[in-house]
Amino acid sequence: MFDSKSRYHKLETYVVTDHRGRSVNVVPVPSPPGDTMLGIHKMRQGQKIDHLAQKYLENPAGYWRICEINDVMLPESLTEAQEIKIPVKKI
Repeated sequence: MFDSKSRYHKLETYVVTDHRGRSVNVVPVPSPPGDTMLGIHKMRQGQKIDHLAQKYLENPAGYWRICEINDVMLPESLTEAQEIKIPVKKI
């Protein structure tokens, strides 16, 4: 269901009933990765988090790890930051 690089890949889905009585498959919230910080990146105007994820983590879909280590939920929250933490690339 999910790409093998996804943090949801190994999680088991479960079924819940919504307020309209429908059965809905749900993916649980994954545990935080507990990343180690590689360093600090000084942001420049126009830089995007997925581009930084490609540069540092070699995976643009890994932008969520940058968000997680910076304690934000949405990548847009980091666009105005002057400096952001970068996690170590996982091998």
